[in-house]
Amino acid sequence: MSSGTVELLDSVNHSPVKEYRINKNGKIVARVLDCDTEQGNDWTEVSPEQLSSHVKKNTVVARWLERNLGWRRLLQACVGQ
Repeated sequence: MSSGTVELLDSVNHSPVKEYRINKNGKIVARVLDCDTEQGNDWTEVSPEQLSSHVKKNTVVARWLERNLGWRRLLQACVGQ
């Protein structure tokens, strides 16, 4: 399991960036970063529904999570186990 983070960037519009990480308890958490101030909100746990949406859409976040968690642990997170 990686302790790194993945950031979704929108460098064209300079809109907020969403950063994801796997915390030390193995939970998937996210926060929004403001590109102008480079300050972030508090980390919040990503819900199983949000994770399922990422997996269904095969997003960058889903692929990053699969590489770092493995597909079984990602599936368990999607169903809330």
